[in-house]
Amino acid sequence: MSENKTEFIKGLQRAWLAEQASARVYRALARRETSEARRRVLLKLAESEVQHSQRWARRLGELGSATPPDTITVRERIWNWVLVQSGTDNALKRIESTEDAGALLYEQLASIAPTQTDRDSIHFVQREEQVHSGFAHLATEAPGNSVISPQVMLDTILHRESWHKRGGGWIGQAIYGANDGLGSVFGIVSGVSGATAGGSAVLVAGLAGMLASALSMGSGAYLATKAEREVQEAEIGRERKEMEIHPDEEKEELALFYQLKGVPEDEARTLAERLVATPENAIKTLISEELGLSGENYPNPWSAALTATLSTAFGAFIPIIPFFFTSGAPAIIASFAISTLAHFMIGAAKTVVTGLSPWRSGAEMTIVGLGEAVITYILGRAFGPMVG
Repeated sequence: MSENKTEFIKGLQRAWLAEQASARVYRALARRETSEARRRVLLKLAESEVQHSQRWARRLGELGSATPPDTITVRERIWNWVLVQSGTDNALKRIESTEDAGALLYEQLASIAPTQTDRDSIHFVQREEQVHSGFAHLATEAPGNSVISPQVMLDTILHRESWHKRGGGWIGQAIYGANDGLGSVFGIVSGVSGATAGGSAVLVAGLAGMLASALSMGSGAYLATKAEREVQEAEIGRERKEMEIHPDEEKEELALFYQLKGVPEDEARTLAERLVATPENAIKTLISEELGLSGENYPNPWSAALTATLSTAFGAFIPIIPFFFTSGAPAIIASFAISTLAHFMIGAAKTVVTGLSPWRSGAEMTIVGLGEAVITYILGRAFGPMVG
């Protein structure tokens, strides 16, 4: 077997595994999704990924090779759970990154494909993967007279853009809450340790800081989310009133939105007319496209408050753990060690939301945390005698 053919088979096997994994994520998101329309789109995407994997499985069989074992690792299970819990919008952003990385694999496969048919097949799958990434400029006609439905493209792009406008789910909020609590109380512990040489005052100050940070973050999250919800309700109410008073103007607005998405003018007007025939559907589309809101997913102030309070308390509790068991230099050293580790882990966890490198994000947060600790410790040492 030639070297190119061997590499091509290995590439197809990697592509098969990637498509299987993507399908599992889309199905998991669909199971969690409460909107029937969005759930259907996610299931369509999962079905498309399965069709891609079947295409590669058939080709592998023709080349005399089997598909590799599709083992779901513990790492994948954990990552998928975290991804789903982080919210559909955030999960789709992370999937986009995966699809973009997959595009490089397909480029390599196309360059070593043994036949023109293989290259056409790879280019077809690339087009569909790009549709998944929301690239509206793609042509809908693919090799072999297979056509990607313009309506599927439109639904996918519209729904994903509306998902992108919403928050990153409770996991994102929890990560940032833990980050805030850890940073605040680590600074307090470092400063008081510098002033008191790690005495009992550190534990008292740490617990007070934890309570104050948690309650402050929780109440702030509640008020901010409540205000956001009230604004959304008011905006949606105004949009509903405009639909009742000026339906023709709203229909024209809908048609313009679709045209901006690349839909031909006559088709855009037809879609707008169909939506306006059912006013509630038209209102949902308008508030999503014009305002970036969703009437089905109002932010919950109590959920935001609970997430912020508990996650902040959790992060804030980490630096004071050693002071429950010891004091003085051993407690300070232990607090410094576990807080540094926690800074790295929380920084790495932020990549669930940001999509950046976990090593880079963890290192950045560790450096910031250590800098804060050093500054507050020095200040504590400097002002400690004055306080005493």
